[in-house]
Amino acid sequence: MLDNAVDILENNLQPEVLEQLLRDHTTQRKIVWATHDYEQLGKGYQYSDEICQENITGDNGQVIKPRVLKSKEQQTDRSKDMAEVFTPSWVCNAQNNLVDEAWFGRKDVFNIEDTTQHIWQTNSNPVSFPEGKTWRDYVRATRMEMTCGEAPYLVSRYDTTTGNPIPLQDRIGLLDRKLRVVCENTSESGEWLEWAQTAYKNTYGFEWQGDSLLLAREALLLSFIEYYQAKFGKVPLEKSIKYIAYIISWNLWQMDGLKGVVPDSCRNGVVEIVPSLFGDIEQRVDCVGCQQEDIRKHNGTYCLIRDWGVKDPKTGEMNRKIRFIDLMK
Repeated sequence: MLDNAVDILENNLQPEVLEQLLRDHTTQRKIVWATHDYEQLGKGYQYSDEICQENITGDNGQVIKPRVLKSKEQQTDRSKDMAEVFTPSWVCNAQNNLVDEAWFGRKDVFNIEDTTQHIWQTNSNPVSFPEGKTWRDYVRATRMEMTCGEAPYLVSRYDTTTGNPIPLQDRIGLLDRKLRVVCENTSESGEWLEWAQTAYKNTYGFEWQGDSLLLAREALLLSFIEYYQAKFGKVPLEKSIKYIAYIISWNLWQMDGLKGVVPDSCRNGVVEIVPSLFGDIEQRVDCVGCQQEDIRKHNGTYCLIRDWGVKDPKTGEMNRKIRFIDLMK
C-alpha cells in the first residue's frame, strides 16, 4: 500500500511523457544519474550515464524509489555523500507559510500550524486576497525551490516523515497552494488548464542528483493530474499532460547550484589537442571560475531555462531561453 501511495511507478507513465520527464534541455540529452548509488547495477547506471527508460522500466521499474522508501543506510549515505537533507513536511509547511504571510500581509492564509504536535489544520474557507492583489497575481508569482531534491516544498503528495499520503485539500506545497487557488477561482476546464499552466510556468526548482530530479518532476506531473481529476471528475487529455510534462522538464532542471552549470561539466586539468601553425599541440585547460570561485567564469555548460511569455529581442522567439545565472545580479 505504501509503495502504491508514495512511489510513482515509471511503468505506469506513457513512454512519451516519461521521455519528456527525462529531458535535459540544456544538453539536448537526458538527465544523468550524478550519483554512485546505482553503479552496482552495471552498464547504464554509472555516475555519468544518462537515465534511459530501459533502465527504470519493465523489470527495472522499481530501481528508483523516493527517499522515504529507501533503507536507513541509503538515506544516511546520501546525506554524507551529497548533503541530501531530509525536511519533514511540517517544516516545509511552516516555511511556506512565512512566504505567504509576506505576500498576503497576514498569517494563517492556507492553514493553522500546531507547533507542539507538528501538524496543521487546513483553512477550508476560500482564499481571500489583499487590496491591490488578485488570485491571478498569486498564481503568477515566481516561486523556486533550490536544491529541490524530490521537491517537498513545491508539492506534498505524502508526508516525508511517515510516508502516508496527504489528502489533496491538506497539501502544503507552494505549487499545491497555487493549484488550490486556481481550483477555487475557475469553473471551466479550459480556464483551469490555462491558469494551471501559468502556475507551473512560474514554479521552478533545480537539483544535482538525477534520480531525485526525476522523482520531483514525476510528483509535479501527478499533482497536476490529481487536482484536475478532483475538480472535473476525469483525467486530463493526453495533450494537456504532455504539455505540463514539457513545462516541468524546463522548470525543474539538473544543475550544480554553486556554479550554475550542468554538474561536473567544468574542465579542470584537462589536456586538449589544439591545432596551430606548427602542428597540433597539447594544452592544459583549467576552469577559472572553479579556481576563483566566480560563478560567471566557469568553462562548464551553463544551464538554460525558459522565460515564459517573454519574447527574445534577437530572435523574436516567445518564451525565450536564458542562462539561469543571467537572472542573478
